Amino acid sequence: MTNLMVDARDLHKSYGAVPVLKGIDLQIAPGTVTCLIGPSGSGKSTLLRCVNHLEKITAGRLYVDGDLIGYRERNGVLYEISEKEAARQRAGIGMVFQQFNLFPHRTVLENIIEAPIHVAGITPREAKARAHRLLEQVGLADKAGSYPNQLSGGQQQRVAIARAVAMEPKLMLFDEPTSALDPELVGEVLRVMKQLAEDGMTMLVVTHEMGFAREVADTVVFMDGGVVVESGEPATVIENPQHPRTQEFLSSLL
Repeated sequence: MTNLMVDARDLHKSYGAVPVLKGIDLQIAPGTVTCLIGPSGSGKSTLLRCVNHLEKITAGRLYVDGDLIGYRERNGVLYEISEKEAARQRAGIGMVFQQFNLFPHRTVLENIIEAPIHVAGITPREAKARAHRLLEQVGLADKAGSYPNQLSGGQQQRVAIARAVAMEPKLMLFDEPTSALDPELVGEVLRVMKQLAEDGMTMLVVTHEMGFAREVADTVVFMDGGVVVESGEPATVIENPQHPRTQEFLSSLL
């Protein structure tokens, strides 16, 4: 268990009587990129949100870096941990959403240094130095004093990535980070994500960008109807899918 960054075992999630995840098994090694693909409503985003306990699982076990997420287990029974403990677990897991979720009344710099100072407890000076380094990495060194409404969607999403990375997470989750962007802005966000992957960040990415999945992913997981239908290397799953449902889905995209 300790040599896996993510270890999901027979994961179930229901909303009332409606099952959304129906027994997911997923193992992710440190330093690898896993892309979740599949139709809308297949459970991809729900799975992602379970990984940092934004959604509570109904059954199963989910570990990140060896820690049971969201619960404590005693005698085979799960007990939910406090919100404070969940927030502490979440601090080590960065997440980038479809919408950028930046604080509109704060500058780019202020958005990035907020959590490192108030959650991680680093000094303002160190947080600012880290933020400036990250802004340079994402190509926005000149935007530290700008407000979100002065930036394009692609720039805002790159700030959101820098903000997540500023917490120095061990795992990054991306929930369709380019879906809200105009097509010409998608490339600049994917470039930043590719650089993160090259730097060894462990990433779990929900995406419809097959080119990115083909080029960057170590593993591609095709989900449909709340189950993993097929998974493997991109060359297998994307280029030569074995399952008829995967073939059907990809033929509508490629």
